[in-house]
Amino acid sequence: MSKRDLLIEIGTEELPPKALKKLSAAFCNETRDGLAKAGLKFKDIKTYAAPRRLALLITALDESQQDKTVERHGPAVKAAFDADGKPTKAAEGFARSVGVLVDVLESKDGKLFFAKSEKGQPTPELIPDIVRTALDKLPIPKRMRWGDLDAQFVRPVQWVVMLFGDEVIDAEILAVKSGRESRGHRFHHPDAIYIPKPAEYEVLLESEGKVIADFDRRRDTVRARVEEVAVKSGGTAVIDEALLDEVTAMVEWPVPVLGRFEERFLDVPQEALISTMKANQKYFHLVDKEGTLLPYFITISNVDSTDIDKVREGNERVIRPRFSDAEFFWKQDCKHKLEDHIESLKSVVFQKELGTLHEKSQRASQLAGEIARQLGSDVQQAQRAALLSRCDLMSEMVLEFPELQGIMGRYYASHDKEPGDIAQALDEFYMPRFAGDELPKSKTGQALALAERIDTLVGIFGIGQPPTGSKDPFALRRAALGILRIMIEGGLDLDLQAQIDLAVSLLKDKLTAKETAKQVFAFLMERLRAYYHDQGVAHDTFEAVLEVKPVRPIDFHDRIQAIGAFRQMAEAESLAAANKRISNILKKAGVKIPAKYDDKLLQDKEEKDLARQLAIVSKKVEPLLAKHDYQNAMKAMAGLRDVVDAFFDKVMVMAEDTKLRDNRLALLNQLRSLFLGVADISVLQQ
Repeated sequence: MSKRDLLIEIGTEELPPKALKKLSAAFCNETRDGLAKAGLKFKDIKTYAAPRRLALLITALDESQQDKTVERHGPAVKAAFDADGKPTKAAEGFARSVGVLVDVLESKDGKLFFAKSEKGQPTPELIPDIVRTALDKLPIPKRMRWGDLDAQFVRPVQWVVMLFGDEVIDAEILAVKSGRESRGHRFHHPDAIYIPKPAEYEVLLESEGKVIADFDRRRDTVRARVEEVAVKSGGTAVIDEALLDEVTAMVEWPVPVLGRFEERFLDVPQEALISTMKANQKYFHLVDKEGTLLPYFITISNVDSTDIDKVREGNERVIRPRFSDAEFFWKQDCKHKLEDHIESLKSVVFQKELGTLHEKSQRASQLAGEIARQLGSDVQQAQRAALLSRCDLMSEMVLEFPELQGIMGRYYASHDKEPGDIAQALDEFYMPRFAGDELPKSKTGQALALAERIDTLVGIFGIGQPPTGSKDPFALRRAALGILRIMIEGGLDLDLQAQIDLAVSLLKDKLTAKETAKQVFAFLMERLRAYYHDQGVAHDTFEAVLEVKPVRPIDFHDRIQAIGAFRQMAEAESLAAANKRISNILKKAGVKIPAKYDDKLLQDKEEKDLARQLAIVSKKVEPLLAKHDYQNAMKAMAGLRDVVDAFFDKVMVMAEDTKLRDNRLALLNQLRSLFLGVADISVLQQ
């Protein structure tokens, strides 16, 4: 079949920078699906995304659909004709449905049958609807209209290119007639650019139009030019990937410009300066070898100016008042101690049923103190850190830059000369802020971060507002994962259930839901399931450990590791099957099983061997379990495989003699209890 390249370009007013990559990927995927549904094959799809365009280059696309034969099966022949051979209503109805007379129908496999050949449609006739459908499905929260048109899109559409080989596909897309003329850079080449064929699109836009249409190549260009300018200035550019994407989505022809600001602003906490450079101005900041902020920034201009100094001066002029504001906020805030804001937290409601931020800080203080005691760290420092943890929310700086909460708390605590690691804890209080973020390192920070999250979980669950579906206004899923990561990855040997119970007792007058502690613990276990799933841990490995209900996440983790290692052993499959068999036997026994078996009632050689070997292994395993050395415990228990297999091959457990039967059940129960010291391996699926 003949093939041609297809170019689709939707030219618009400036698209939302943060949404550009998502829109481009969705346009590609939806178009790909549309082509697949139409039965049109192609070699590849290349995406283009720039501030004023979404485009696709589809190479080696079929010129038309393939011809196909459509088959329809109708009623059984017996039901299609009466005794006289006349067609019944069933036959006539089938004939009408396929648009022919009954006489034309054939029979196949005892049923009426009709087949007809359908000629494939030409690709140019199919593409407009495929494009319209793809555009309709783009993830656009709020579409806009322009002029007096009914068309709706994320931004007004100015031109549309649909070029199949050297042929224009004539159509109207979003109230714009398609053609073969694109547009160049808004300022450098605002005129139309004639596209003779799809393969020349990218080259022509760049050479004539001063537009780098390929998003990834433009992104690499921005990165390279920023790094080059930074090196020449004697610093290193800090390139945030999200900011890089956003800047790339804002420019068609990136030109780096180095700017400078007054060194006096470096007395302000550098995070405040960096925040306003990134969030407000989309600048890349520079640091020295020690990571200290330098008085430079790099902005990316979308214009290759003949007077670059004016561009530089303009950006320096814009950033100066923002830095002056930050300097003012810092100086004003430093006139007060952090603790001066404690009382003002009484006026800020955390949640109407759970009280103010002041009340929450008081609860967190008690909980953090208890956690610190268990961790062997300074209880008073943990309690003090909790009381101060939300005070920076009342500062001028955080009111202006909310993303600096915690960070500014650290600066203010250091300025106030708070003792110990309290200042560090006020920053760590928010860690981890997002998936994969770093965790608190200080014991005080760990205690505070855990206390805050546990209080929030218990409080919100306790008033009957757990997360539902995609709704999680208090970010409880993130809080739960944070608790688990801090305990597991921080190696903290803490009883999670005990911390939840303490939080419940501190909130008891405000809680209305029943069994809050049970609900919160179950919720955390579900988040733990997701945590291990993301790490590639098998579902049944998690279930095996969950069955024995460990209450310490670090202990849960050690058991997970042990079962993972056990599953690699040759004995694993046989012992898992044996444990499953034992579990079923004990469940169905229907009798009270003795606590211990009686050596005197052992008769067969195989049960005596099992009892003897079980006693030997138990002596090895029990001290290992006591020190949570689960991997070596499982290695020791793996040595029971041969005697367990022999027992089941030769011994009848459910003997007619009740004493003999009960003794064998007791022996098996003791064996199973030994394995349950680590996990319930009966749920493992080999």
